[in-house]
Amino acid sequence: MSWTTPAELRAQVARLWERGEILRARLTGEPLFPLRLRLRRPSAREIADRFGEVGDWIRHLQAGSREQRGTGYAIEWRQINHRVHGANHLPDSIIVPSERDALTLISRTAQAERFQALAAATLERFPTLGPWLAQHPLTALEQARHWEAVLAVLSYFAAHPRPGCYLRALDIRGVDTKFIESHRKLLAELLDRVLPEEAIDWAASGTRGFERRYGLLAKPALIRLRILDERLYLSGLNDLSVPPEQLDRLRLPVHRVFITENEINGLAFPDAPVSAVIFGLGYGLDRLAEIRWLHEVNVHYWGDIDTHGFAILDRLRGTFPQTRSLLMDRATLAQHQHLWVKEPRESRFEGRLSRLAEPEQALFDDLQANRLGDGVRLEQERIAYGWLEQALRQFEP
Repeated sequence: MSWTTPAELRAQVARLWERGEILRARLTGEPLFPLRLRLRRPSAREIADRFGEVGDWIRHLQAGSREQRGTGYAIEWRQINHRVHGANHLPDSIIVPSERDALTLISRTAQAERFQALAAATLERFPTLGPWLAQHPLTALEQARHWEAVLAVLSYFAAHPRPGCYLRALDIRGVDTKFIESHRKLLAELLDRVLPEEAIDWAASGTRGFERRYGLLAKPALIRLRILDERLYLSGLNDLSVPPEQLDRLRLPVHRVFITENEINGLAFPDAPVSAVIFGLGYGLDRLAEIRWLHEVNVHYWGDIDTHGFAILDRLRGTFPQTRSLLMDRATLAQHQHLWVKEPRESRFEGRLSRLAEPEQALFDDLQANRLGDGVRLEQERIAYGWLEQALRQFEP
């Protein structure tokens, strides 16, 4: 039977709920009721040919209606006159008279009352959240059991904008660190509407930028460094992981610093006089810029021989113009041809570079144009250790 059923009428109202329209109307005052629902009725031919089925359909529709249940949808009727069956009343349209009828029909009365209490408590403390609640009523409702904690966090930041401490140090009654960490996206949406503009660092975004955006201390980015000359060890220590600002104050008495992406390469890097190696940074090279003494020493970058590796080299020279490449040359590539792999298409650098030396630029151009093969790549960890040792002999005293 293709005619509208009570279940389909409930589904129409349920879709309004799922889109947040019923709860939104509570906040905006937008008139939503009485609401007319779609109704597929029997045609004149069907009434004539399937009169008994039509009667069953009408009784089924009536059984779920406001007339029978006291709440829900109401049926509007029209009279039809048939030459065989005479005068009969047929459902002409379906109306949901009020919000109460709609909520009862889809069993959402309790949830609507919960949202009402939640919205009232929120708007009493933060009137500016009215538009957000109207736009995201179901998001708020999904968090109803945690909402008091959400409001507590908002109240804390409103009273202590940009607190300048770690998340763990926030003293908010009933709220722990894990709650804030797991609700960063929601809290960010709300804090952006609650806090004054000057309390927000608009350049920081996403869940990873939460701390910086709202004036919290973030977990420091550590730089890992190995001292390669035993004479320069610090109280016997040669493997250090420290924040950039501390490494800047350390001012190691080295003449040369090697930088390599691969962690194992950094750990296995051979000893070298008055030298150190920084490793495991990848595209996090920007954090090195604040280490002032690094601008005064010789810098050597050892990366993969591929378009991506040369792009990193070019970027590093933007900060440290004195940087020279290590084992990123045509001879190294040719010597290890049996170890070439293919550079993933998604990581290939497609643009132009402006800071490469002439031999580097020529090799980069060949790689980018696939003149040596499709996506040729020699990963730094595949280069023979003896080849590295031989290259380092040039730095021996």
